[in-house]
Amino acid sequence: MKKTQLTRRKLLIFGSSSIFVAPLAALAASTLPNIHVVKNPQCGCCNAWIEILTEKGFNVTAEDRSGSLLNKFKTESGIPREMMSCHTANVDGYFIEGHVPASDIKRLIASHPDALGLAVPAMPYGSPGMGPEDEREAFDVFIISANGTAEVFQHYPKAGIPV
Repeated sequence: MKKTQLTRRKLLIFGSSSIFVAPLAALAASTLPNIHVVKNPQCGCCNAWIEILTEKGFNVTAEDRSGSLLNKFKTESGIPREMMSCHTANVDGYFIEGHVPASDIKRLIASHPDALGLAVPAMPYGSPGMGPEDEREAFDVFIISANGTAEVFQHYPKAGIPV
């Protein structure tokens, strides 16, 4: 039986290769849950938001619903009327209403609070899918509790304003 000697060179090669493999293994282990988006078929900003989520690692499916069918879905999901926007998503037992940044969705999933979901009411310019971020107007992402109350989950200041 031939013995292989572990030289300093082999040890360095092995050690440095693990630097590249470890993040890939962690990425595979931390796959994001599927997200299902219900949207108006004529809405281009919804498609832009879906594209952004896909780029951020989400596996996104989409379903088109118009008018009263879309509003019924929003109401059944527990979204307060004043928090409604153009599209609604479901992920990991939560609703995501409007142009919520992917980082906030990931934070919600990781912290798993007792809540119904997140919402960005209306369609603020510069939010994901709504124009360039460097021209963003200030907006808030709200977390909606089971009783329907909302509080700020994350604030995004107007672009160019120091935090």
